Amino acid sequence: MGTYMGCWRLVFGAAILFLLGFCDSNTAPNFTFMHNATTAPAISYYDYIIVGGGTAGCPLAATLSQNASVLLLERGGSPYGNPNITDLGAFGAALADLSPTSPSQRFVSEDGVINARGRVLGGGSCLNAGFYTRAAAGYVRDAGWDGRLVNQSYEWVERLVAFRPPVQGWQSAVRDGLLEVGVVPDNGFTYDHIYGTKVGGTIFDVEGHRHTAADLLEYANSTRLTVLLHASVHKILFRTRGKVRPLAHGVAFRDASGTRHTAYLKRGSKNEIIISAGAIGSPQILMLSGVGPEEHLKAHNITVVLDQPMVGRGMSDNPMNAIFVPSPSPVEVSLIQVVGITHFGSYIEAAGGENFSPRDYGMLSPKIGQLSTLPPKQRTPEALAKAVEFMNSLDEAAFNGGFILEKIIGPVSAGHLELQTLNPNDNPSVTFNYFQDPLDLERCVQGLHTIEKLIESKAFSKFRFNDMSIPTLLNLTARAPINLLPKHENSSRSLEQFCKDTVMTIWHYHGGCQVGRVVDHQYKVLGVDALRVIDGSTFNYSPGTNPQATVMMLGRYMGQTILNERLATDEP
Repeated sequence: MGTYMGCWRLVFGAAILFLLGFCDSNTAPNFTFMHNATTAPAISYYDYIIVGGGTAGCPLAATLSQNASVLLLERGGSPYGNPNITDLGAFGAALADLSPTSPSQRFVSEDGVINARGRVLGGGSCLNAGFYTRAAAGYVRDAGWDGRLVNQSYEWVERLVAFRPPVQGWQSAVRDGLLEVGVVPDNGFTYDHIYGTKVGGTIFDVEGHRHTAADLLEYANSTRLTVLLHASVHKILFRTRGKVRPLAHGVAFRDASGTRHTAYLKRGSKNEIIISAGAIGSPQILMLSGVGPEEHLKAHNITVVLDQPMVGRGMSDNPMNAIFVPSPSPVEVSLIQVVGITHFGSYIEAAGGENFSPRDYGMLSPKIGQLSTLPPKQRTPEALAKAVEFMNSLDEAAFNGGFILEKIIGPVSAGHLELQTLNPNDNPSVTFNYFQDPLDLERCVQGLHTIEKLIESKAFSKFRFNDMSIPTLLNLTARAPINLLPKHENSSRSLEQFCKDTVMTIWHYHGGCQVGRVVDHQYKVLGVDALRVIDGSTFNYSPGTNPQATVMMLGRYMGQTILNERLATDEP
C-alpha cells in the first residue's frame, strides 16, 4: 500500500483526465461546403446566419440547409486531421495547447476554478468525456418541447454519433456497487434518464474514434450550406431607424488575417440570425452587439441597442467532486459509462485505467492548468514547473486505479458574466458561485456519502485496498499538491469542507441567455426581431446527467421547428 500512498497525488489528477475527450475519427469527411474564412467575399447574403459551429450550431445548420441557404460561422478550425484531437495517443493534448489556434480556450472563473471552452467545429463535443444520455421526461415537459419531435430529434442525432460502450471489470464493479448500496433499479443500457443505475451511451465508436456534432453536418444539403472556419464574429448588426423594435439584419466578422467581412440576411420576414456560441460566447456576443445591461455596455463605450439587464445572468456550473481509489487489481481504461441517478439530486459516475498519460495531460495536471480552485497569485510558472517535476518523479504503479465522482443536479447556485474587453476572442469575466446555495452543498455531501458506501461495497472489493480507509482517501485527495488552495487538516471530518476544497468543473456550465429572461420559448431574443439564441446558454438548469445529447437534439429540434414555420408561409 505504501507505493500507492506515496504516489497518490498524481494518481488523482491522472484519473480525472478521462472526463475529457478527443474528437472524431482520423478520416475527414468530404465537406465541400467548409472553407477558411479568408476565402469569403467581403459581402454575402443568406436566409440564415448561424454564429457558432458547436454542439448546437452544427445540427441546426445541417437541418436548416434542407430548405434554405445557411451560413455557419465558426471561430475555430476543423476537428479533422488534427492529431491532438483525433489521436487517442494524444489524449488531452488539446487542453494543454494554449496557442491562439488551440481547439480549447482556457478560462478561469472568478471563483478560481480553471475551465475550458471549445474553439473548434463541433465545440464542446470535441473536449468532453463522450457520455451520451437524454434529458428526463420532466425536463422536456418543463421546457415546453413537443415530446414526439424531441424523440425524433434525439434519434436523428443517435444514428450518427451514439454507441453502446463495452462495460468491463471495473465499470461493472461500479455498476454493481451502486446497485448494492441502493441506487436502484438496474436499468441496463439505455439513453433514457431514469432513477437508478444504468449504462449510458457514448460518442466513441467500437474502434475508439470520437464522433462529434461536426459529424452531423453529413446530413446537410451541401449546395445550400457554407461553413466558414476561423471566422470571429465581432457583432450583430441591427436596423433601428423607422423600426418599432431593433431588427437584426447582418453579422460583422473577421478572418484569421484580420480582414473584415459582412454577411447580411436576404429579404424575407422569416430570415434570421441565430447565435449558437455557447454559454460563454452567446451572452458575450449579445453584449458586444449592444444588447445587454445598459450601464455595463456604456462602461465599455458600446452603443446600446436594447437595455436587457438579464443578459449574462443566471450563469451556473455543476460542481464536481471526486475520490480516487487506487486498485490492487488491473483496471481497464474507460471513460464515463455507468451512472447512478439518485433521488436526492446527485449523479454518480466513474472513469479509470492505468494508461492515462497523466504526466502530460491529467485533468489536474499543471500542463493543462486544471488545478481545481487555484489562487491567481499562486498560479505562477515556477509553481507549475515544480508540480510537473514532482509528477515526473512518481512511479507508474500509481496509475492503476480509477475515480468515482459526483455531480449535483441543477445547480441552484448561480452567478453572472461580464465583458472584460471589446475583443470577442478574449474571455469575459465569469462567476459561478459554487455552493452558494446550501442545497447544492447538501447534495454534494449526500453524493459523497454514496461514493463512500460504493467503495466499501462487496461488489467493489476487488478494486480497493482493504487497509486504505475512506478518511485516508479523502485526506489524500484534499491534500493533493496540484491543488494549491490553503489546506484544511483532516478534511474527512467535514464533507462540506471537502466539497468546497476539492470543487472542480465537469464542463456543464450554462445560462446567460435563459428562456423567460433573455429569449422566449421559441428562443427568440426578447425585444428585438430576427434574432434567436439556440444553445446551452438558454438552459435554466443542466439537462440529464450530461448535457451534450440534449444540446445536439435542440439544434435539430429547433431547425425542424423553424423550417416548419418557414414552409407554412408562401416565402421561398
